[in-house]
Amino acid sequence: MAHRRRDLSKDSESSSESEAVEYEFSSEDDEVEPGTRNRQPHEKDSDEEDLQRLVLGDAATFRENLFKDDFDGNAEGSKRGAIGGLVDNEEGTGLEDADDADFFAFDIDLSRAPADDKQLVKATVSADLHLGTADAPAWEDSDDERVAVSLADASQLRKLRTAETDDVINGVEYTLRLRQQYLRLNPHPEWARQAQEPPKKRRRRSSAASDSSIESDEAGESDDLHADALPLDRLLRDARGAGGATQARRKRLRPEVIDIQRSRDIPDAHKDITSLAFHPEYPVLLSSSTSSLLYLHHIAPTAHPTPNPLLMSTKIKQVAVRRAQFSPDGKKIFMAGRRRYIHSWDIESGAIQKTNKIMGHQDEQRTWERFRLSPCGRYLGLIATTRKGGGVINLLNVHTMQWIAAARLDSRGGIIDFCWWRTGNGLTILGKGGQVGEYSMASRRFLGVWNDEGSNGGTAIALGGSQGPELLGEDQWVAIGSNSGVVNIYNRHALIQPSDEDELQLKARPEPTRAFMQLTTPVTVLTFSPDGQLLALATRHKKDTMKLVHLPSCTVYRNWPTEQTPLGRIEAIAFGSKSDMIAVGNDAGTIRIWEIRS
Repeated sequence: MAHRRRDLSKDSESSSESEAVEYEFSSEDDEVEPGTRNRQPHEKDSDEEDLQRLVLGDAATFRENLFKDDFDGNAEGSKRGAIGGLVDNEEGTGLEDADDADFFAFDIDLSRAPADDKQLVKATVSADLHLGTADAPAWEDSDDERVAVSLADASQLRKLRTAETDDVINGVEYTLRLRQQYLRLNPHPEWARQAQEPPKKRRRRSSAASDSSIESDEAGESDDLHADALPLDRLLRDARGAGGATQARRKRLRPEVIDIQRSRDIPDAHKDITSLAFHPEYPVLLSSSTSSLLYLHHIAPTAHPTPNPLLMSTKIKQVAVRRAQFSPDGKKIFMAGRRRYIHSWDIESGAIQKTNKIMGHQDEQRTWERFRLSPCGRYLGLIATTRKGGGVINLLNVHTMQWIAAARLDSRGGIIDFCWWRTGNGLTILGKGGQVGEYSMASRRFLGVWNDEGSNGGTAIALGGSQGPELLGEDQWVAIGSNSGVVNIYNRHALIQPSDEDELQLKARPEPTRAFMQLTTPVTVLTFSPDGQLLALATRHKKDTMKLVHLPSCTVYRNWPTEQTPLGRIEAIAFGSKSDMIAVGNDAGTIRIWEIRS
């Protein structure tokens, strides 16, 4: 050490002498003004001179080390030192295994224990937040493990706790919990998840199948180009693209409390809503209004940039559309208003066909707005305007639009509503006086007529469920609404009167399985879910008035809808084809959607 200090002193003397010579040379050239004092060079101690030599070098060794790196930079078995010199690998510096934190000094004591004897929680990386090798961070701050954050002291951070006892955590765990909270509020969109998924491996095929694979790839590319031009046609042709893939059987819902979550509303608003209908296979919602507009929306709440985007719209001139409905195969849409004709819209070709009148029955059919398509797709029924002899429903062939039969029910005030059986082989007709008729398309006559209990005027009827009587269309439930707001629900097995005869006999006044008295105004909407587990009943005469019933327990859900649920004056209700969502349209033209979870 003494020998090294002696060399440094020699270097310092040489450097001081060179500085003195430079100072004398500059003093000779520069004129010193009178009254000013010459500055003396600052005397440097040994530590400052050592630092100056290490950083700036000295005159003695400058030329020697100038080109040294060019000859020795590629030498084998050597590596660059921290100050620009070469350090032999064999000798070592003794600092190879030192931590980065040992080279820094802190103004605060990071090793100090948390206040109030709080213990740090060891950071555990969650499975869903674990980053793979491909997404490994480029740099990690070692000080994060030394930072202490209290979750209990700050009210904004209490939501990050996983247990009530969690209080102080380190910086690594704090970062992970913040990221988890952000992903919980802003989940990855569907397009981002698909991009992160690994590409599917293709199976090796023989040379004979190579030509067909090339043709299929070219066909796929052409389909993608065609999808940009015709999004609706592509959506209806590709079941996988629209989420129409088969899924597992839906689980049973529990009564009294339903797990339901509000989804994104339909962005395009109507003047008002007259009817809603979901496509029988794809997540497409049809909506109509008296402004002559029909909208088709793709139900995709996570779509970017617009959720539930508009697929297509059309306008029927001079027709205030009162009802629109998909055909059972989903290829056509039938629409009608208070006119003497009806339109059918072919979705695939875009052609619109108009049916003007029913030959021989044009006088009794002055409007086509109250029509219904049979689930089998063969028949179309519509309520006639005449009231002679009660009420009449004209039955047409959907393919030819020709009249085939008429169902006449002897009811005071005519027919108010009707509904097709699940099999399409008949229909149940409701009269204004509370009479209910079961009409068979096979025999072209009524199988029986029964009366709704306590009815002071029927307003709506609906059929739902499965595994019902085969002679009555296999529907298990029938719900009937009245002017007083009471909704009676009947099990159709209980309608049949036991008899030894082969002919079907119905009870004249059956007892309802359950009577719902939650509504106080006339019932205008009754809708069953496709799986028969839910029944929605509502009225347009009172704002925010709707109830949801669980079947087969026949109990009303108490947790939804609530007083704060924004429903408005409900005009139409529709369930998704898989009974996993419900759409509600009101008189203001707003369509809101809720997701039903099993």
